[in-house]
Amino acid sequence: MKEVFFKCTIFAIFACNLQKYYIFLKRTICIVLAVLLSTVSWADEHLRLSTVVIDPGHGGKDPGAVSRDKKSYEKTFTLSISQAIADKIRAAYPDMKVVLTRSDDTYVTVGGRADIANKEEADLFISVHHNAVANASPNGFSVHVLGQSSKKGTDLYANNMDIVRRENAVILLEDDYSTTYGDFDPNDPESYIFMNLMQNANLEQSVRFAQLVEKNLKGGPIKNDRGLSQDPFLVLWRTAMPAVLLELGFLSNDNDLKVLKSADDREKIAERVFQAFKEYKEIYEGTVATETAPATQPEVEKPAAKQETKVETVYAVQIFAVGKKMDPKAREFMGYTPKIIQGEKLYKYYIGVSDSAAGARKHLSAIRKKYPDAFLVKICGTEVTRIN
Repeated sequence: MKEVFFKCTIFAIFACNLQKYYIFLKRTICIVLAVLLSTVSWADEHLRLSTVVIDPGHGGKDPGAVSRDKKSYEKTFTLSISQAIADKIRAAYPDMKVVLTRSDDTYVTVGGRADIANKEEADLFISVHHNAVANASPNGFSVHVLGQSSKKGTDLYANNMDIVRRENAVILLEDDYSTTYGDFDPNDPESYIFMNLMQNANLEQSVRFAQLVEKNLKGGPIKNDRGLSQDPFLVLWRTAMPAVLLELGFLSNDNDLKVLKSADDREKIAERVFQAFKEYKEIYEGTVATETAPATQPEVEKPAAKQETKVETVYAVQIFAVGKKMDPKAREFMGYTPKIIQGEKLYKYYIGVSDSAAGARKHLSAIRKKYPDAFLVKICGTEVTRIN
């Protein structure tokens, strides 16, 4: 009996040690992978816009907006314009991957459209739509990005949290879901912090592209510019990259409908969106500017009365940009005290501030473990430049 007890005891000790070894090994592997990912994924800081997903709204059993005579459907025009945009991008950039969420009159769910973009790891998502209302007078185009609704003045995330919790709570039905999903708890608000930060990280680029589209559409076949706004479109909310939604004219307006029914005018609209894309690509791929030592210039003595005010230059890590000013003590900053710079449309937040690029770079690896999309910048006054 004692021998059996002794053997059981030895086995129990061995099992406990094996379990501890397994946990230790698992943690070690996770740490090594994290280090490798931070090294490999960010070894080349130069940005390339290599994949774009274009989303022709509606399709199949979902006609979208319908003209007053019931003969014209939004799904037809969105597909035509989207295909034209895709063709222009492919012709100009043969090496670029251009994906359409649908290439014919088929129905794709809203979530399915976002899933395609996420699966392709797209650098940009463009969703093409048209409008219609009961009144025949409203007309024009508008450009939308994800964010706090400018119409209602309410917080998108606060409004959507109940829906998000209900959809994500399905994981609780899975066996041993805690092993599969780690510490994620669909009922814990803390679990959604990173979701918000990922969307916030993409907002700056989304707004930049949206502004270029609005600028290029002006003076085109659809005359009236209805502006750029932040709104809670679900298809934008589900994507994990810079994304815009375009409302290109009203099927309920006779003038806009006439434009949309013209193949030539649809081609012109597509050309203007392509020109915006072309400008955005140049800006996107040029945002990383290698810091080089300034050329030596001969010193010129200036009169004391004309001495210029010295502008402070610092280096930092940008973690995200949002459309509203946040409390520096908000939990999204995870204990960091951010430097805040207010732009024309966005508030930008920086941590790891240093007098030198090397000093800020020392913080980058640790910061990216909490903010995966963080990047280095040079701040000269209120002018911010991304660096590698």
